[in-house]
Amino acid sequence: MQHFYVLRIKNWKRWGLLVTAALFSAVFLWVEVESSFSVFSTEENPAALSKGSEKDPNIALTFNVSWGNEKIEPTLEQLKKHQIKATFFVSGEWAERHPDLVKKIKDDNHEIGMMGYRYKNYVEQELEQVRKDLIYAKEIFNKLGYPDTKLLRTPSGHFNPEILELAESQGYKVIHWNVNPQDWKNPGEQQIIDHVMSNTKNGDIILLHASDSVKQTPEALEIILPGLKNKGFEYVTISELISRAESDEKVVE
Repeated sequence: MQHFYVLRIKNWKRWGLLVTAALFSAVFLWVEVESSFSVFSTEENPAALSKGSEKDPNIALTFNVSWGNEKIEPTLEQLKKHQIKATFFVSGEWAERHPDLVKKIKDDNHEIGMMGYRYKNYVEQELEQVRKDLIYAKEIFNKLGYPDTKLLRTPSGHFNPEILELAESQGYKVIHWNVNPQDWKNPGEQQIIDHVMSNTKNGDIILLHASDSVKQTPEALEIILPGLKNKGFEYVTISELISRAESDEKVVE
């Protein structure tokens, strides 16, 4: 009995180590996906941009679009009313179906990024399938007249080091975010407003949506857009955010 008891203790220790390792891995993956990433990539460590320089009051307002055609114009109207430029990340499939709306976004001097062709989680696909999706998306954006689309937001915001490396090898900068009111859940206009207003800081990238699934965002923008301006923030596109952050980095060096 004593020998059996010792074996059980050893087994418990072994299982304890396995559980601890699993928890560590889970926490590590959560941090990789949800926390702020490096502003710049290196040859050894490709990274996603989730924040610009904290030294300047620049912020980037971004919108994901992958479905529907009813919320784009109300969103653009709010941006035009408050004289704000944003960056729109659109899927190639959506752009192919709504070239007139993509043109309207561009004509209003907003920046266009992409989310691949089909809005499907990259992490759940084979890397070769992700490669094909990016290649096809590039063909679509070229055909529509946007050959310089180099900003990529992965579908659902999920990625791993292999996807980052693949994206950068094809010339894309992967763009994440660090302010997310989850407006796609339609939690209420005031909750969207409160989250953005209380969490936005210098250099932040704000994630909102302009797909038909969001019902409250255009109205929330009526308060958010002037509200952040009144707090001293300056709206810039993602490319401008990168450019200014790079300038700050060179000054530091």
